[in-house]
Amino acid sequence: MDTMDTIDTLTMNGQTLFSDLDDVRFDPVTKPSHYNINGGMECIDMIKETLGIDGFVAYCRGNIQRYNHRAPHKHSNPVEDMKKLRQYADFAIKALEEKHK
Repeated sequence: MDTMDTIDTLTMNGQTLFSDLDDVRFDPVTKPSHYNINGGMECIDMIKETLGIDGFVAYCRGNIQRYNHRAPHKHSNPVEDMKKLRQYADFAIKALEEKHK
C-alpha cells in the first residue's frame, strides 16, 4: 500500500464510523494502514481496551522510550521515529485526561 491509502468503510463495535462517501486517509505515523484490522478497528484501540488506562499509559511510555532510543540509529533521517514518539505521548496524554476528568 502507498503511505496514503484509503478504505471504503470504517466500523468500530459494529457501528459504521465512515462510509465510502467519506475519505479515510492512512498515514505511516498517525494511522498506519497495516494497523487497521477487523473491519476498521485500530490496533491501538484494541490494545487500550485490553490493557486498561494504566496499562495503556505504560505501553505508550515504553514505545516513547523505544522510538527515542532508535531514532538516531535506524534511518539517516530520524524525523519519522520522533513523530511516532510524539504520537505515543499524545495517546498517553489523552488516556490520562480521560482518567483524570
